[in-house]
This record gives sequence, C-alpha cells and structure tokens, in this order.
Amino acid sequence: MGKKLYVGNLPYSATDSTLMDTFSQCGTVTSSKIIMDRDTGRSKGFGFVEMSSEAEAQTAISKFNGADWEGRAMTVNEARPMAPREGGGGGGRGFGGGGGGGNRW
Repeated sequence: MGKKLYVGNLPYSATDSTLMDTFSQCGTVTSSKIIMDRDTGRSKGFGFVEMSSEAEAQTAISKFNGADWEGRAMTVNEARPMAPREGGGGGGRGFGGGGGGGNRW
C-alpha cells in the first residue's frame, strides 16, 4: 500500500509535475498535488505526494526533509489524516440582533 507524504515550505513556483519529478528520484510517485488558494489561484506553499511503498516514502523523507528547493528548506513527513472541521459558518445572534446597551445608570 502507498504512503502519503506532506511536503511543506515549497517555493510558489512549484507545480504538481515538478513535485512529482522531484520525488520520483526516490521511487514511484502515484500522485502529487500542490494545494492552491481558492481565491487567488496561487500555491499555498505545501502539497502532498503519495509514494507507492512505505520504503520509498521513508527514502523520500530522509532525502528531502530539510533539503533546499529554490532557497527554501522543505518539510517532508508522513501526512496525518485531515482533522474533522467544526460545523458550518454563521454563529452570531440571528435576526433581531442583541439587546442594546440602553441607558445604564
């Protein structure tokens, strides 16, 4: 079974394909994804790589964690499962607003 890696502190010029090319030095990359900002379309500076085996993933961590990519020291470690998000937006007081301060003497 493959192993998913978190890759942080990437240069903003990094793409899915350059990430895949870089990590393929350590074995078979089954997927690579740079996380993009939804509003700006610009890289958030981190992504995920899935290696085809545990041994290849460990090799990639050893080789690339702390390695320089365009002047930035990459962070590479085993990806953790995404934490569940809290309920939807909103909150607040709903319609009608809160009680005004009034004349407090």
